[in-house]
Amino acid sequence: MLTIGPIHLAPAQAFVKEYHRHSIPPVGGKFAVACHDDGRMCGVAICGRPVARRLDDGTTLEIYRNCTDGTRNACSKLYGACQRIARDMGYKRVITYTLASENGASLRASNFKSCGEAGGRHWTGSRKRTYYVSPPEMKIKWLYVIDT
Repeated sequence: MLTIGPIHLAPAQAFVKEYHRHSIPPVGGKFAVACHDDGRMCGVAICGRPVARRLDDGTTLEIYRNCTDGTRNACSKLYGACQRIARDMGYKRVITYTLASENGASLRASNFKSCGEAGGRHWTGSRKRTYYVSPPEMKIKWLYVIDT
């Protein structure tokens, strides 16, 4: 049975480093949650302020990473937990991004809506990074609006 619990950022980042298919762990975040399958950690989600400055309005939360070891339904369980926490914290929207090549099944199952393509092929913003961030591929922005 899948359950959700708290986790500190450092072990969540370590889990992302070990299991994420294509992205590095985020540098920071406001909070992280872990998913457990009968006591064994099988996934984490790391959330924080939106990276895009225009979206950082104080009422939007971004899910930086949702990462699992492949356990069935763990992604959807983590997205649902992030939505509930965001609602309880007073947020109005939750956003996240996927690669264009990813199908977004867990996001659709969690009632996120696709907003279409976002950003460019390189996820660097105005800074020119000399290290790997994500594959050079278009991203899809996803939005969950919290009912009040």
